[in-house]
Amino acid sequence: MPSRKFADGEVVMGRWPGSVLYYEVQVTSYDDVAHLYTVKYKDGTELALKESDIRSQSSFKPRKSQSSSSSPSRRSSSRSRSRSRSPGRPAKGRRRSASQSREHKDDKKKTTQETSLALPVLVLFKPSENNTKRYNGEPESTEKNATSCIILEQKLKPDLEIKRVLEQYSLRPRKDDKKKEEIYSEKKTFVAVKPIEKVSTKTKELEFGGRIGIFMLILLLPATVFYLLLMCKQDDPSLLNFPPLPALESLWDWRVFGVCLLWFFLQAAFYLLPIGKVVEGLPLSSGRKLQYRINGFYAFILTAAAIGVLLYFEFELHYLYDHLMQFAVSAAAFSLALSIYLYVRSLKAPEDELAPSGNSGYFIYDFFTGHELNPRIGSFDLKYFCELRPGLIGWVVINLAMLLAEMKIHNLSVPSLSMILVNSFQLLYVADALWNEEAVLTTMDITHDGFGFMLAFGDLVWVPFVYSLQAFYLVGHPITITWPVAAAITVLNCIGYYIFRSANSQKNNFRRNPADPKLANLKFIPTATGKGLLVTGWWGFVRHPNYLGDIIMALAWSLPCGFNHILPYFYVIYFICLLVHREARDEHHCKQKYGLAWERYCQRVPYRIFPYIY
Repeated sequence: MPSRKFADGEVVMGRWPGSVLYYEVQVTSYDDVAHLYTVKYKDGTELALKESDIRSQSSFKPRKSQSSSSSPSRRSSSRSRSRSRSPGRPAKGRRRSASQSREHKDDKKKTTQETSLALPVLVLFKPSENNTKRYNGEPESTEKNATSCIILEQKLKPDLEIKRVLEQYSLRPRKDDKKKEEIYSEKKTFVAVKPIEKVSTKTKELEFGGRIGIFMLILLLPATVFYLLLMCKQDDPSLLNFPPLPALESLWDWRVFGVCLLWFFLQAAFYLLPIGKVVEGLPLSSGRKLQYRINGFYAFILTAAAIGVLLYFEFELHYLYDHLMQFAVSAAAFSLALSIYLYVRSLKAPEDELAPSGNSGYFIYDFFTGHELNPRIGSFDLKYFCELRPGLIGWVVINLAMLLAEMKIHNLSVPSLSMILVNSFQLLYVADALWNEEAVLTTMDITHDGFGFMLAFGDLVWVPFVYSLQAFYLVGHPITITWPVAAAITVLNCIGYYIFRSANSQKNNFRRNPADPKLANLKFIPTATGKGLLVTGWWGFVRHPNYLGDIIMALAWSLPCGFNHILPYFYVIYFICLLVHREARDEHHCKQKYGLAWERYCQRVPYRIFPYIY
């Protein structure tokens, strides 16, 4: 085994991945198995580098400038070379005068200086290049407008033109160009033949309480869903009134399970329809971008048309209300089977396709968080499909079934005002998510988390059967509210929706195109990754304004259920806990990713979700 070259604590020069730039770093540790050095940049960013990407500081010391007086041997060699006249040298009969020679030397020196000045500008200020010093706030100004990229590009045009002209009219001998081409082709061939080393990025920090916490969650999540559904069936759904356990045989119905499978594959068929635009997601760790078809809203319209046809032929949709527990059990069984399939197929997935959060080496942990980042069957992306389609649209269908069940059970000609509000608010939320389907490509679920039991159960069971809890509660416990109260709740929901949508749109537009003229008024803190952290607009108000809007809407969904029981408020309580935990995960992830720039952002925006509170 080769011995290590650099010691822990040694200050060296490390190459920034994907560039030719070297920066001062400190060696923190060395992995004997992978032969990788863990180095720390000045902004706090830690990366694993190969030994070939690290050099000692002495190799970067500036060389002494050559003296104007050459050595005798050099002068003699220059005399011998002068006998062979170059294309740019005048003939013997046309000797230059001393003044012309000096002018020629001055012009040549001036051209060389211009070239040397133009090229560093291209290297240091190229927009797509990662420059650690520049992005860590060391320049005079650490905040920039989104139009800075456009201005910079205009400034670089003259330099690019100079470089092009110099290359076109270069006086360098053709032999040198030929040699460089040969060397370049040799390097190219060498790189093509040499196999690329793939480094496995193991998950070092376990979340959710580690393996024991994960095991408890796998048991607790289904139990919570079944407990909430049983409580809603109770005449007195108070916390102290524990519901009786149903017989096991009453929890399973093969017909219901068949309906669940039919629903899943119907949505899959809608997903595969060649309608809607195809977009690219964010770059993966390998630099590759996956393609996604955006047709969720079309699937929603087609589903609504199918439901309308069923109602026209007098299909009793309140069948869902009568067998809701059986539907939940069937969906849980299907999500478990899907999770097992996902884990088994992930064992054969390449290392660069594994999720950074689910590659711990522990079966129970990787099974829960998801071992593979983007499992696909051909072009069918399983995680992206389940994120919005079966569960989210199924949530709206269950709400509609609860509305029809309320009318039938209580002999109403029209639904109650409380039921109308709950259905309307949640319908708006789902329609908005599907209309802005492309925005989900920048979320943590898609870019960071693998697809395992956590997302499979959450998308297919938790979302449709827990998020519809208010509508299910109102069927057995009707609440009468006045029009002024309904108007106040509607205003509250609109405020939450406005914050949620405008904050998400602002973030997504900035991530897609920071140089968009519409975003010229936004200021941001540059980071070492090339991305910017917004410090104006909604993201200068709190760090997660979209979470704030989500929580306000969740409260508006629960208020139509009155204050007789805490059960319909389970959603808003759970949602606050979920978003606070997700914010903590995001905080930890961003601190590792952005280093010192994230600390500056936190100083500029001190509140996380609730302004002046948290």
